[in-house]
Amino acid sequence: MKIFSAEQIYQADKSTIQKEKIKSEELMERAATQLFEWMHSRLRGTQVKIQLFCGIGNNGGDGLVLARKLNEHGYSIKVYVVNYSDKRSEDFLLNLERLKDGKVWPDFINEESELPKISPNDIVVDAIFGIGLNRAPDEWVGNLIKHINNSRAFTLSVDVPSGLPVDRGPWEPSYVINSSYVLSFQVPKLVFFLPRTGVYVNQWEILDIGLDQDYISNTETDFELIGRPEVLPMYRPRLKFSHKGNYGHSVIVGGSYGKIGAVQLAASSCLSVGSGLVTAFIPKCGYNSLQTAIPEVMVLTGSREKNISGIEIPFEPSVIGVGVGIGQDDDTISAFGTFLKKMDSPMVIDADGLNILSQNPEMLSDVPELSVLTPHPKELERLIGHWSSDFEKLEKAKTFAAQYNLIVVIKGAHTVTLFNGKGYVNTTGNPGMATAGSGDVLTGMITGLIAQGYSTVEASIFGVYLHGLAGDLAASTKGYEALKASTLVEHIGSAFSELFRQPEMEQKDKS
Repeated sequence: MKIFSAEQIYQADKSTIQKEKIKSEELMERAATQLFEWMHSRLRGTQVKIQLFCGIGNNGGDGLVLARKLNEHGYSIKVYVVNYSDKRSEDFLLNLERLKDGKVWPDFINEESELPKISPNDIVVDAIFGIGLNRAPDEWVGNLIKHINNSRAFTLSVDVPSGLPVDRGPWEPSYVINSSYVLSFQVPKLVFFLPRTGVYVNQWEILDIGLDQDYISNTETDFELIGRPEVLPMYRPRLKFSHKGNYGHSVIVGGSYGKIGAVQLAASSCLSVGSGLVTAFIPKCGYNSLQTAIPEVMVLTGSREKNISGIEIPFEPSVIGVGVGIGQDDDTISAFGTFLKKMDSPMVIDADGLNILSQNPEMLSDVPELSVLTPHPKELERLIGHWSSDFEKLEKAKTFAAQYNLIVVIKGAHTVTLFNGKGYVNTTGNPGMATAGSGDVLTGMITGLIAQGYSTVEASIFGVYLHGLAGDLAASTKGYEALKASTLVEHIGSAFSELFRQPEMEQKDKS
């Protein structure tokens, strides 16, 4: 699913109006009808007080249309117009008159007004600001927003939480609605998925308001939301007469004294995701434990007991996953630099492999092109420098990826894969995956997919999705707190199966 910028959404509205030969007020009516149907299908006439806070632009116009429809169906409503400017959109004014025709007279709130009483049992509809917000809300509007947040009422935001711009971070974080639920028109917004802005969105849902599908299909976007429909076409089915040699030979390079478990997790997930063969290159101290823990994995060791001081692989691997648990001893750093210079196979670089690169940036030019880097936020900061917002972070990471022709996988609640100027935002995963070794599992999964012939960008997008899906399946039985990285590995097979599970409704239709 494409993620559109604010300007692209405006163009989609304009294209729809022109193509269907309708007025903008008709599109507003259509959008607000979807809002009403969503609420009505859940409330079914329940007599709960609904307080609607409407701005004086088109987002406020949506709120006014919604208020009219709620009133026509007998709901108990109170409408406030947040009078933050002398300018009003034409569609807002039109729907204000229509609301008054229905004997509903809003209260106008301005800087001198008392804050309205809001009960925790009320429903608040937030339609103050939409995607056109281009400056910080005035202080008095910010205080109203804080008042709504402090009320503990269920807050339903129209399109976006008020005070949250869609193409940058908020000017004043406390002047943003903390939405219980966001009903987003036609497409999701990037701010829903970024760490510093996603915190304002508890849950969200898309409402199809019938925007021009040709425009949506043919317009290129900088970001795409990755779900099941996007990853299913990537899947490569296995052939009946294939053998292990058809699915690649992965090498996992890593480990040091006390950190052999990282290699075990990466190697095990590499096998579980389908790599035909897996070899681990580790220091001598891990030989017995690794051979015992994963008998399917072949093991090579360096000359040192506790750390890697040289990397020699006596065959040409399909792909190399490197860095998990490897440490940062001086001779390990030297060995890694030498290894980069002589290897052409694509790599998946994680953990201390990334830290070594950040401390020795001259090594970056030796990383094979189209390799995959999988940093968590702190590792990314060491690579690209500090950022002031999530948007700056993404732009700096895009520039870095383009400079070295790499794929950068920024791990997080919604892991973002960046390649060739485009970002792919993942939808699977949960807080239980914030646990030691989870990243090692992801490294092994991406490595194992590349071994089987997936392109490095496909392997990154698909691997991230499967990794999160395995976590979701594991959490459904283990809970968040008890989720371990090894449990993720155990659920990789189930994640593959889940990709092809038919929804219950489809199964019933066919029975």
